[in-house]
Amino acid sequence: MILETERLLLRPWEERDAEDLYRYASHPDVGPIAGWPVHTSVENSREIIREVLSAPETYAVVLKENGHPVGSIGLMIGETSNIGLPKTEGEIGYWIGVPYWGRGLIPEAVREILRHGFVDLNLSKIWCGYFDGNQKSKRVQEKCGFHYHHSSENVPCAIEGLLRTEHITCQTKEEWSNMKEGIEY
Repeated sequence: MILETERLLLRPWEERDAEDLYRYASHPDVGPIAGWPVHTSVENSREIIREVLSAPETYAVVLKENGHPVGSIGLMIGETSNIGLPKTEGEIGYWIGVPYWGRGLIPEAVREILRHGFVDLNLSKIWCGYFDGNQKSKRVQEKCGFHYHHSSENVPCAIEGLLRTEHITCQTKEEWSNMKEGIEY
C-alpha cells in the first residue's frame, strides 16, 4: 500500500533503499534518541530493511520531489506494539534524517498515518511515545493532537543494556475526528 500527502509518499521499504537508509540512520543524533543503535554499514541497513522495516504497516517516508526515502514511519497494531495493545488499537513510531528536521515532514506523515489508522483500519485509539530528552518527538505528538497518558521507567530499548524513561501519549478516533474538523488534511 502507498499512502500520499502533499509532499510525501509513504510506501513499503525495499532493499534498494539501503543506501538512503544508511545515509540517515548512521547519524548519531537519529537512532539513539529514538532507542535504536546507529546503522554501521549499507549491508546493516539492508538487513534492517529485511528484518525490521518489512513489517506490516511500516513505511519509508519518501520525498515526492526526488523519490528518495528520508525517514520511516510505522503503525504497530495490537500485539505487535511494544506497549501491549488490543487489536483495535495501534502505536505509531517514526524518525526522519537530520537534514529534514524542522520542515514539518514527520507531522505530515503522522497525520496521514492517523487518518489511515482511524479511517482505513478502523482503529479506536492510537498511541505514541517518546524517550526522555526527545523534545522533537514530543513536539510532533503535540502538533498532531496526542495527549499525555503516562510514563514508564526502566523501559528496555533496542540498544543493548540501556533502560530509558518513556512518555506515552494517545489519541482516540473521536478526538482525531473532532480535531481534524479544524485542520486541513
